[in-house]
Amino acid sequence: MLEIIKMTLGPAATNAYLVSDTESGQSAVIDPSWDGHLILDAANQRGWRISTIWLTHAHWDHIGGAAAVADGSNPPPPVALHPEDYTLWRASGGATLWGMDLDPGPEPTIDLGHGQTFFLGDIEFQVRFAPGHTPGHVMFYVPSEAVLFCGDVIFQGSIGRTDLPRADHATLMNSIAEQVLTLPDETRLLPGHGPDSTVGDERQFNPFLQNLT
Repeated sequence: MLEIIKMTLGPAATNAYLVSDTESGQSAVIDPSWDGHLILDAANQRGWRISTIWLTHAHWDHIGGAAAVADGSNPPPPVALHPEDYTLWRASGGATLWGMDLDPGPEPTIDLGHGQTFFLGDIEFQVRFAPGHTPGHVMFYVPSEAVLFCGDVIFQGSIGRTDLPRADHATLMNSIAEQVLTLPDETRLLPGHGPDSTVGDERQFNPFLQNLT
């Protein structure tokens, strides 16, 4: 069974997700946004072992807690990121543009790519490449649970920013059309900011998607 702990952390109120196969206790952190010690505490309270860190993309507000998660884990969990976002990661996610000095944590050693699969116990996670907000943005889809961890691709009633360096609006809209709206309407969307939604609700009510549906 998949258990999902959503934690809204940091100055940008970014959603970090601690996910676990409750039978094995094998766990991962999707976007350790900030306050990594709080993420570790949540895992330890449940007897879970964080085996990996999966990043939807490398903006500072999605990686700010990675260093603390790694420092408090034995052994430190490997970090997975799409290669197109390595440049952004090496720039600490652009933190200096916001007047911050940020440790991005361990260097990613797992290259993410579209169609890749990972497992926590028997639970399958599929990687969906969805650039536009950043060049290397990915999402994590769990078919058995009808859940999509969508990062900053789409939000309840909104979409990811494309006024940032190396972002592109047309690319983002294409990603939404091909990688989000092709999923069943009941699919839960767990975004990088704000409340959860579903594919069906966004298809019907999101004003940014009316030309896509």
